[in-house]
Amino acid sequence: MSRIQLALRVGDLEGSISFYSKLFGAEPAKRRPGYANFAVADPPLKLVLLEGEPGQATVMDHLGVEVDNTGTVHEAAERLAALGLFTEVENDTTCCYARQDKVWVHGPGREPWEVYVVKADSETAGESPNLLVEPSETQGKCCN
Repeated sequence: MSRIQLALRVGDLEGSISFYSKLFGAEPAKRRPGYANFAVADPPLKLVLLEGEPGQATVMDHLGVEVDNTGTVHEAAERLAALGLFTEVENDTTCCYARQDKVWVHGPGREPWEVYVVKADSETAGESPNLLVEPSETQGKCCN
């Protein structure tokens, strides 16, 4: 099963967790310091909340498509590159408290998209990114 991911940087993590728990009728699937994610069944959505500066307005951090296996990530990377899109592949990287394989692309408005698979849970967050930069500057970045 694939599902869309929406990662938001929020100024009030606890308030956001409370709001989205009510909105989707679900509790977070994972909580760590400065981080929470929801695995919503209907609609199929992975909602990621990343703690930002206190009081800041919520902003989009990045978008993604979560897939079931590494083969699907590699197929997406090949397909996107063949279409002339700049891609950045990260294999066996730690991001958002999970071990992942992924490929990044940027939309025309510089919005970062990842196609990724979660391979295992992790106790560490990974690197903090600055995803809204030129695509060539995103190497080694993570969703949290």
